[in-house]
Amino acid sequence: MKLIGIGIDVVEVSRVKSSLDEFGERFLNRIFTSAEREYCNRQKRPEIHLAARFAAKEAISKAFGTGIGKEIGWLDIEIIRRDTGEPEVRLHGDATILAKKCEATEVKVSLSHAQHYAAANAVVMGCE
Repeated sequence: MKLIGIGIDVVEVSRVKSSLDEFGERFLNRIFTSAEREYCNRQKRPEIHLAARFAAKEAISKAFGTGIGKEIGWLDIEIIRRDTGEPEVRLHGDATILAKKCEATEVKVSLSHAQHYAAANAVVMGCE
């Protein structure tokens, strides 16, 4: 396996909460897939889990070397929770195309959150 890229991001939970309060569904639908929204909304403090997924999408886009924007959109990256509790990355649309172009075979992400901050690390790997 070869390392294609690594990424990290930290998000203030209060920023996500402010966006939720100000833009509501418009914000949620622009950034998160329906599966992500459903999972987070079942949690005691959805904003913490949304912030962790926001950070994960940023970290993954950084690991690909693009950031969110021209080559990868918010909805092109999805973070789901396996039955074991481990986060799993699913790529869609432009992110799938970019992964093929980069010869990426695996994207791993680790999430962490506390009362005020959420963070994520991402690693993109490929075959040699």
